[in-house]
Amino acid sequence: MAHPQVTLSPGEWRVMEELWQRPCTLMELVRALGDSAGWAKSTVTTMIRRMEEKKLVTHEQSGRAKVFHPAVSREAVAAAETDSLLQRAYHGSAGLLINSLAQRELLTRSDIEALYDVLRKAEEDAI
Repeated sequence: MAHPQVTLSPGEWRVMEELWQRPCTLMELVRALGDSAGWAKSTVTTMIRRMEEKKLVTHEQSGRAKVFHPAVSREAVAAAETDSLLQRAYHGSAGLLINSLAQRELLTRSDIEALYDVLRKAEEDAI
């Protein structure tokens, strides 16, 4: 899958969440997004068309239906979103982001232990 340098709108995230679970036909997306987001068929159709133009999704023909697939991985999108957040809110500083999380007491003991592990590994790799 491609590694996008784009961030997703909230609506695009909803569509991608469905497609990352499994490929879907338009009608499957209409049902899923109608239930969860209250979207009409026309909204889903417009969103999918725009996402294909942006190369976020692709489709294959299966009989009379198109089956839509994600063209980007969750990991690649999450990385692009993280980069965007770091640049916009923290001037590119991961340290400032971590400090913000710690100051607001949003890090659990498990998160802190995982961060120590990541930092130890990064330190070992840098040597």
